[in-house]
Amino acid sequence: MMRSRARAALLGVAELLVSAVLHLGYAFYIFGAAVAADVSVSLVERLMDGGGVAKGAAVDGEDEAAAVLDGSVPPIVLVHGIFGFGKGVRTYLLLACALLSSLAGTDTAEAMDMDDLSLLQKLGGLSYFAGAENKDDRVLVPDLGSLTSVHDRARELFYYLKGGRVDYGEEHSRACGHSRYGRVYARGHYPAWDADHPAHFVGHSAGAQVVRLLQQMLHDRAFESHGAATSADWVLSVTSLSGALNGTTRAYLDGVRADDGSGRSLRPLCLLQVCRVGSLLYHWLDLPFLTRYYDFGFAHFGVSRRLVGVRGLVDMLLGRPGAGGPFATGDWVLPDLTIQGAARINARVATFPRAFYFSYASRRTAAARAALLRRIHPLLFVRALQMRRWRYPAGDGVEPPYPGYKDEDWADNDGALNTFSMTHPRVPVEHPSVRVDDDEDCHPLRPGIWYYKIVEADHMTFVINRRRGGVQFDLIYDSIFQNCRKHVFRTAPPPTLPNQS
Repeated sequence: MMRSRARAALLGVAELLVSAVLHLGYAFYIFGAAVAADVSVSLVERLMDGGGVAKGAAVDGEDEAAAVLDGSVPPIVLVHGIFGFGKGVRTYLLLACALLSSLAGTDTAEAMDMDDLSLLQKLGGLSYFAGAENKDDRVLVPDLGSLTSVHDRARELFYYLKGGRVDYGEEHSRACGHSRYGRVYARGHYPAWDADHPAHFVGHSAGAQVVRLLQQMLHDRAFESHGAATSADWVLSVTSLSGALNGTTRAYLDGVRADDGSGRSLRPLCLLQVCRVGSLLYHWLDLPFLTRYYDFGFAHFGVSRRLVGVRGLVDMLLGRPGAGGPFATGDWVLPDLTIQGAARINARVATFPRAFYFSYASRRTAAARAALLRRIHPLLFVRALQMRRWRYPAGDGVEPPYPGYKDEDWADNDGALNTFSMTHPRVPVEHPSVRVDDDEDCHPLRPGIWYYKIVEADHMTFVINRRRGGVQFDLIYDSIFQNCRKHVFRTAPPPTLPNQS
């Protein structure tokens, strides 16, 4: 018995080390590639401009903030998932300027305008949606907290579009121990947004739940400080792309305790502990040019070294009472990605009768392991097999996540989310839905119903790397954009679009 337990413990440690190395290696690869691209382009620009640094910092006319949408054509808003990032102003030279200023011992703010620095392009212009935003003339890609809770990201999304200072809500902020206010958007990216000028939303992974909660907040008129009389009609359509509509069993595999209904407790040794420690250190260091380049989104928790010092960091890392931070209160995304956490969100979020809903549920669990290995992202291969075999723990005092739960329902997955979870909201109450195999089968569309399609793909097929997605990448996004532009409208045919002349 002792030997079997020791062997299991060693296997667990080995699995954690392999997972951590794979995930950290991939993260450094993406980060390093983005930095290298930024620096190389900036050097070329400097040579072409005769050595000037500030000249031409914003290029290609991609200043989204300046391209104010008038609402004549509803924009399409692409919302990233966990560890994701958005799209700012294309400023190739700002990072190089910040790095050179740091090496020279000068203040970055003196080398460039601080407003320009705040618009630093996330990850060097790398597209989370792999360039899909270029398929339409009116697309927005907001940059939200990559690890913040669904609630906090929904609040950030509202102010990103409408403008103003992000207000996380007085009651929520007090309960979760962070500042009530966050980033200021002096000018919203879609200030005309209202019921007469709605928007389409496409959410990948956790981004789908962010969009749904935002629509519910609009219905509840939960943005009192903004003064806007909001309604659910501000959202014309919601598209879930590999969306975490009912949570995922991977949250438990990565470290969340399944027997803790709050989703806050983590196992002592797990991948999420590595994530917790790394993100706390990242925000505690509080290096301005680095956090503007990539941000986990915890600035409103006040965990900077300038505020809490070394002792505060130690307290947070050890999880001491009163230490504060997102992991102490559970106000981060993983508790929302458990089955219980998703059920809590779904219990308060409706499917509205005047909005259109679509879902693309991905699946990559083939019977032949050799074939699976060739067709799935390396980060997801092991987890896809583990998720297929995972069983909810049974024992004294351990209740299933919802009445009628069956392990076999959650077997098929894409390496990150369960296919059962991605089709439409099911837990705790199933929402109206229609499965379609061919896109034309669901036309004409009816609002208030989830149209879902199951596609053979893993969780990374439609983001980051377009070449890897191949033809299927374009087919999926063409279908999404076609639904938004040709088949979804309330009272009149869709207008002629700028890119259809």
